[in-house]
Amino acid sequence: MSLIKFNNRNRLFPSWNNDSLTSFLSSDDFLNNDFFDEDSLMPAMNVKEHENDFEIEFAAPGFSKKDFEVTISDNMLNVCGEKKKEIEEKQGDYTRKEFSYNSFRRSLQLPKSANADQKVKATYKDGILKLNLQKKTEAKAKSKKVIEVL
Repeated sequence: MSLIKFNNRNRLFPSWNNDSLTSFLSSDDFLNNDFFDEDSLMPAMNVKEHENDFEIEFAAPGFSKKDFEVTISDNMLNVCGEKKKEIEEKQGDYTRKEFSYNSFRRSLQLPKSANADQKVKATYKDGILKLNLQKKTEAKAKSKKVIEVL
């Protein structure tokens, strides 16, 4: 028995005779586009480990400080961003209404060396949300002991 790939997407709009639209809708790129990829809606993230702390950066341009919620629960760092904007303009019998909505949620398992009990420093500047988590004192890098070779 052989399997045959069946593509039923061009039946969505049977009355349309536009060949380029039909070929676009029937192509694999229609639903495999990056727009539909869940990761494309997530902000880019950098995690850096320093001697005394961890630095986590999120690229979230267009947000403001009040749009973020940062929590730690069960050794998980949760970062949420949500921005809503509505504009309504009325002039006589004309009404213009626009709205936009952007959101994301990222959760990270904290390493055992992170001190979740201490205050986490969070700053937002130039589209970058930066978090600093202190390390536990026993996890901080100890100074090197140099051993002389005889």
